[in-house]
Amino acid sequence: MVFSLEFAIETIGLTKRYGRLTAVDKLNLKVKANSIHGFLGPNGAGKTTTIKILVGLLKPSEGIVKIFDQETKGDRPDVRLKIGYMPELPKFPKHLTGYDLLDIYGEMYGLTKTTRKEQVPKLLEMIGLKERGRDRIGKYSKGMQQRIGIAQALINEPELVILDEPSLGLDPVGMVEVRELVKGIAKEGITVFLSSHLLFEVEQVCSHVTIIHRGASLVSDTLQNVSNKLSGPTTLQIEVANLSDAVIETVKKLPFVSNVSQDGNMIIVELNTRDDVRSQISQEITKVGGVIVSMSLKGQSLEEAFIELVAKPHGGKAE
Repeated sequence: MVFSLEFAIETIGLTKRYGRLTAVDKLNLKVKANSIHGFLGPNGAGKTTTIKILVGLLKPSEGIVKIFDQETKGDRPDVRLKIGYMPELPKFPKHLTGYDLLDIYGEMYGLTKTTRKEQVPKLLEMIGLKERGRDRIGKYSKGMQQRIGIAQALINEPELVILDEPSLGLDPVGMVEVRELVKGIAKEGITVFLSSHLLFEVEQVCSHVTIIHRGASLVSDTLQNVSNKLSGPTTLQIEVANLSDAVIETVKKLPFVSNVSQDGNMIIVELNTRDDVRSQISQEITKVGGVIVSMSLKGQSLEEAFIELVAKPHGGKAE
């Protein structure tokens, strides 16, 4: 599926208040079509409230919501049918089989019996539950339940899939399974809007990211640009046998090097880029007779930078 509209989701001044509490605060959000967009923030940041507004479960106090350039104000089933949604920690009847669950959801969406007979087995195979489709959901592991939750979000062949904390509570194996499943959905041309507080997990799959705190957007851009804005300089620690002044001076002259310091046979190189320039530095050191013993890349991770960002007073915005 390929769609010409630029944005799958667009909010303008989106606000949700509960009495004196503002859960979502003038949120301007743009999610490019055919992208995997990470929606990040600590617990209580307003992610789930925003999602419930997007799918029509809550009404905003103020602001505009557009799905593929169509406003969702009022009763718009034509817009909602474009969306697949998996809530946080989905709970399904334990007595149903995976097949039965998907069949029921398909019927609710108005799919014919013939279409459901084709669609349900395909989805079970896609999520890796082809052999377990006739087992009761009560016998499924947590990871399997998350996967069947993603499958029900796809039963109506949506253009946009919204997943609220799909990796929550999963072990590392389950996280990898969900991650690969999300990548597979995106390859079908479906836009994925992925809410999470696990930034390291989002880094593995997302092309774009928005970070919110206290209901307001702190930063929104491509993952690479957000990483560059938040994570700060990268440092290389290079151990060189018989370290000479020539090696130090050569490294200092490189255009992507901002500072060089020495500690015994170790040079600490601060970079003004987040590109991987280790091969260029290695070549220059070798040219002047240096022999590299070891080289390690150090730097603040995006997860650490995220924690630092949301810890700022009033959720200070990134410059």
